[in-house]
Amino acid sequence: MTDRPLRLASYNVEWFNALFDDRGHLLEDATLSARYQVTRADQLTALGIVFNALDADGVMVIEAPDQGSKRSTVVALQNFAVKYGLRARKAVIGFASETEQEIAFLYDPDRLTLHHDPQGEPSTSAGAPGAPRFDTGLRADLDNDGTDELIRFSKPPLELAVSFGNHGFRLIGVHAKSKAPHGVVSPAEFKRISIENRRKQLAECVWLRRRIDGHLATGETILVMGDFNDGPGLDEYERLFGHSGVEVALGLHCTPDMRMYDPHADMALTSRIGLSPTTARFWLAPKKRYFEALLDFIMVSPDLAAKSPDWRIWHPFNDPGVMAVPELREALLAASDHFPVTIDIPL
Repeated sequence: MTDRPLRLASYNVEWFNALFDDRGHLLEDATLSARYQVTRADQLTALGIVFNALDADGVMVIEAPDQGSKRSTVVALQNFAVKYGLRARKAVIGFASETEQEIAFLYDPDRLTLHHDPQGEPSTSAGAPGAPRFDTGLRADLDNDGTDELIRFSKPPLELAVSFGNHGFRLIGVHAKSKAPHGVVSPAEFKRISIENRRKQLAECVWLRRRIDGHLATGETILVMGDFNDGPGLDEYERLFGHSGVEVALGLHCTPDMRMYDPHADMALTSRIGLSPTTARFWLAPKKRYFEALLDFIMVSPDLAAKSPDWRIWHPFNDPGVMAVPELREALLAASDHFPVTIDIPL
């Protein structure tokens, strides 16, 4: 163990799964990837450059390769790490998702010791109140009509118990429900689906917050990181519910000792002139331009916030250190529609 700060990263890699075959071998060829006008070989090369530049002790990989009867998330990620010489070379996954997008953690076993450690009691198929295990069901009244509904995560959060030297902490990886409707729909249908999706996203964040409450109440150190598909003031439907899912997860209604902290979320919440960082960049064809959003966060418990960690969004146009390295800037643009977020913690 060195005196170097602990560096953790959260990185949503767009359709990482499409870059591997069923045996977890890298598809380094000229076939177009799921990234627009980017080949699989070029996306893999770009990702190798980005992961090496991050040089993180651990990376929470959002949209990690698929886990199933024919595919292994761990094999694919570890093959990727070997190919590009990453010291974060060991992978762990929790509960597999219903999609081809998993939540996994790629880490340096020389610096971190960890295991999947899900909390909460499993519910029955009918669900349970409170904060049941994330791969089961939650019963909650989402629309205040007096009737409980069944909520399930399509991508159950990844819960890890982590040791770094003499320090132990909890780590939760999150990929919350997307609020954006998919496909061509009428304006009325678009609004209906958007409201339903936001309600589901908020329910997931309430469930997550209950788990955070449990850890903080017992004095545990905790980090929560990933893609929340949400941010303060991100869409007009937030006004219908009074707050964003990010605000719920942060616990802004709680006493200071129970609040999580992320400086980028704080900036978005407190800015009076609409200035906020961004972590994702999307092409909107109808508007013929790119739009950006703050979707990716690394939230920390009060004891970690008191250590004055250093957060960084590896944005190709907004980070001077990235802009000064053209190869890295171009790699970030080719690798994904999200940019990594890192935190350096002096432990």
